[in-house]
Parts: sequence; C-alpha cells; structure tokens
Amino acid sequence: MSRPAELGLAVVVAAAGIAAMVWWPAGDGLDASDPVDIPDEASGPELPADAEPQPDGADDAPPQADDEAEPGPEPEVVDESGDAFAFMPPGELLPDSGTGLTQQINYAPAMRFPMELGQAYANSQVYGHGGFHGPGGGQCDGENYAYAWRDNFCETRGHSTPLCPAGTGHQGQDIRPASCADASHWAVAAADGTITSVGSYSVRLMSDDGLRFTYLHLDSDSLVVEPGDMVNRGDRLGLVSNEFGGNATTIHLHFEVKMAVNTPAGLQNTHVPPYLALVDSYQRLLTGTDSQG
Repeated sequence: MSRPAELGLAVVVAAAGIAAMVWWPAGDGLDASDPVDIPDEASGPELPADAEPQPDGADDAPPQADDEAEPGPEPEVVDESGDAFAFMPPGELLPDSGTGLTQQINYAPAMRFPMELGQAYANSQVYGHGGFHGPGGGQCDGENYAYAWRDNFCETRGHSTPLCPAGTGHQGQDIRPASCADASHWAVAAADGTITSVGSYSVRLMSDDGLRFTYLHLDSDSLVVEPGDMVNRGDRLGLVSNEFGGNATTIHLHFEVKMAVNTPAGLQNTHVPPYLALVDSYQRLLTGTDSQG
C-alpha cells in the first residue's frame, strides 16, 4: 500500500472512533458479565488479607502516639484543719523500736475509721515524745500531732504477735486524737456488729463478718455501750483517754483487729496489722467517700 493510501486509511479509522465515543449510549457500557483487564498500575499496593478498610482521609490523619499520656499527680488529701495527710510505708517503725512487717494486707477494707472526726495521728506512744523510750519532752509535743503517720504494730513489746518477724509485738496501732485533750474525742464503731465485752477502759466489738475490733484507753465514765448491744458503724462508743488500769498512759486510742489467718505456725485466730485498713478508712473519711456512714 502506498504512503498516501495509508494516511487516508488512518483518517477514516480515527473518524470512526470519534463517532463511536460521541454516539455510545451513556450508562450502557460493558455488560456486567464482560471481563475487564485493569492495568497493574491502577490496582495500587496489595493489602494484607486481614487489613481493614480505612475511611476517606485516614491516610492524612496524624500518627497516634504509642504511649498513653501519663496521669497527673494525685490530689492531696487534707484533714479538717487543712493539713495534707501523709503516711510512712507499712512496717517502717521508728529507729530502734523493732522490726516491722513490711508485706501487709488490708484485712478490713470496708471498715470505718474508728474515730469520729477526720483529724488523727497514728504513731508510737512508747517511742514518741512523752513515751518511756521516747526522745524527751511531753506527750503534747507538736511532733506527736503532725503527719506523717507511722506503723507500730510490730513495735518491741512483750505480747505474742505471730505475724511479726520477732513473734512478739504491740498487737495493734496507737492513734492520737486531734488534740492532746483528755476525754474530748469520740471513738466509734468500725463496723456493724455486737459489743462482746466492756472493761473499765476497753470495748470489744465483733463485726457481722467475723472481725474482732478492740478499743483500749477509753474514758470509763464516757462509755455508752454494754455487752450485747448491737451497733452500727459510726456509732459512738466512748471518749479517748489515758486510762490503763492503775497506771496512766498517754492520751490515745489503741486499736486492734483480730481474725483467723494463716501464720508461720498455721491457721490461728490472732491479731493482724490494722495499719493499711486505717490508712484507707482515714482517706475515705477525709474525702467524704465513705458512703456507708
């Protein structure tokens, strides 16, 4: 075929193609059953089989940080005088006062703090100011009425305390009231239960769930319960004092919790450290989150 003939044929073919594009009915393209070849360039990158479809614009979103934002500091818990509550770790006794039990459990997580008002100071009566082994000064020294709290469950004493490293200890926790004033601050029931005994300066309460709470050094003239009384958590029992039989002690509440637990000698009904339960119940009292009263 000559060169002019080839050019003429090309013009005819092009014209036919243009006519087909103009006159082809819109929307009536390929039949759904007709195979279509899609160029590889249009298919995009191959996705993993388990990949989830992303919404439009997802590729433009900023990358998410792998690590969650760190929480801010916990707000301070303050008492009724506006002082920030602080406490030493469990088992950290005053120097030269014994070996503490550092691994402790909150044995009474639902109990109410055993004093009525939200201002109290847990610390040693014997090794603090005014105590027999103390650094001097009187029991009303300001250091006795300041935070941080300090555990003294395993403090060196002669009482059988199987959970303590020495096998003997204090059996409870000493707590000073808001001020160094005798018979002015109420001790209250830590749980619903029954008063099982009342001594000249002591009260014992058996809770409905089987924990025995003991309160010592209460003012005998102020006691408002008798054996057999049913009490509700928060009910008044007596005023914190310094009574200790024939001998006066410092003004404080000695508070104990006794229950059946496993000890190095097996299952025993014995005193358990109340420190963590006191810390927890005190914080709930101060923050108003003890909804049970």
